[in-house]
Amino acid sequence: MTGYGRGEKEALGKRFSLELKSVNHRYLEVSLRHPRKYLKMEENVRKIISEYIKRGHVEVFVKVKNVEQQDVNVKVDKEVAMTYYNSLNELGELLKIENNLSLEKIISLPEIISIEEKEEDIDQIWVHYEEILRDALEQNKKMRIEEGKHLKEDFLQRIEDLKEMKEKIAVRSPQVTLEYKEKLRIRIEELLEKKEIINEDRLENEVTFFADRSSITEELVRLDSHFNQFMKNLDLEDQVGRKLDFLIQEMNREINTIGSKANDSEISLLVVEMKAQLEKVREQVQNIE
Repeated sequence: MTGYGRGEKEALGKRFSLELKSVNHRYLEVSLRHPRKYLKMEENVRKIISEYIKRGHVEVFVKVKNVEQQDVNVKVDKEVAMTYYNSLNELGELLKIENNLSLEKIISLPEIISIEEKEEDIDQIWVHYEEILRDALEQNKKMRIEEGKHLKEDFLQRIEDLKEMKEKIAVRSPQVTLEYKEKLRIRIEELLEKKEIINEDRLENEVTFFADRSSITEELVRLDSHFNQFMKNLDLEDQVGRKLDFLIQEMNREINTIGSKANDSEISLLVVEMKAQLEKVREQVQNIE
């Protein structure tokens, strides 16, 4: 499910800002972008995210800006500088060249000035990092809950539509056998010169065989059960995305079987409509944890 969250805080002479975005994904996938010196915290970040989000692609962007002093130490190697100075003086005297060395020229020479980052207390940093991370995750959660409410309403309506189509098939199914019997009788009469020689027992046997072969009663019962289970799972607070995905697969299996056994154009049209509706449900289920 899609969601967004943001956290910001000033502490330890720094301004921490964090943005978190989540989009649909079959599994939990976390992408972190933060200063390299915080790499040690990645495992903790992923663990906390997994407490809030079970499925989805999550992107986390962290920026840290100094608001007081720089996190660097500037060191001057005085011994190297003096060595440069004395050596250049000696060279000037040797070549009889006036010494015009300046401080600016000396500090531009290699290995005189070095800049090192100050070591930070990662445990202290983590306290504030975790706080803004959880703030962002809570905001993200609220957005996903709202989206979930709308998805639930959409699911319920679509399942009701599927139920109505299933009922139309259930009503139509017995008529198919009766129509087959009538068509078979007419066909036999056309082939025979005398109607009275039709073997009613054989006709009934043929119709019974057709009815057994094309019966979709079991499929309709299972389909109804899948519909009910789907709606019950929508009320659970646990992660139900995979359960719903499985139920959709089972619904699709029953609908396909109905289509292959029905031997009727009206039922075939209803099957096409049901599969189209079910595909819309399947696409939305990918958004559910």
